[in-house]
Amino acid sequence: MVSKNTICLWFNGTALEAAQFYAATFPDSALGEVFRAPSDYPAGKQGDVLTVAFTVAGIPCIGLNGGPAFSHTEAFSFQIATEDQQETDRLWNAIVGNGGQESACGWCKDKWGLSWQITPRVLSEGIADPDPAVAKRVFEAMMTMGKIDVAAIEAARRG
Repeated sequence: MVSKNTICLWFNGTALEAAQFYAATFPDSALGEVFRAPSDYPAGKQGDVLTVAFTVAGIPCIGLNGGPAFSHTEAFSFQIATEDQQETDRLWNAIVGNGGQESACGWCKDKWGLSWQITPRVLSEGIADPDPAVAKRVFEAMMTMGKIDVAAIEAARRG
C-alpha cells in the first residue's frame, strides 16, 4: 500500500547512496524502487537516478536527485528513539563515522547534510518527568552533551 504522506528529501545526485545507507543503518528501514529519468532534466540526464523510495524507521521517504539548488538544514530532522547506550552509540557512530558531524544534545548530521536526533528513551522520559526538579536535572545534563550518555542521564534523573 502506498502511503498517503511521504517525506521527500532533496539530494544533489546522491539519493541512492543515502537511501542505501539509511536502509542498512536504521531498524525498520528498507530500500524501495529506484526510478530513472525518462529524459534529460535540469539536474541530470536520461537514465540517471531521479528518485529512490525508501523507509527510515518505518517512515516512508522519497530521495529526489534535484541538483544543488537546495540543501538540508536543521529545520528538519529525524528523531530516532534508542533503547540503551549500545544502540545510541551504534547509530551515532554510523552517522558521524560515515562523514557526518557531531552537534549538541543528541543531534548529529550525516554526510548528506540531513540532521538526526539520536535520543535515548530515558532522556525523553526524564525531561517529561512530572517532578520539575528531575526534569530540570535531566535537561541540564543533556545540555552539556553531544552524544547522549545514558548513564549520566540516569544519574541526573536519580539526583
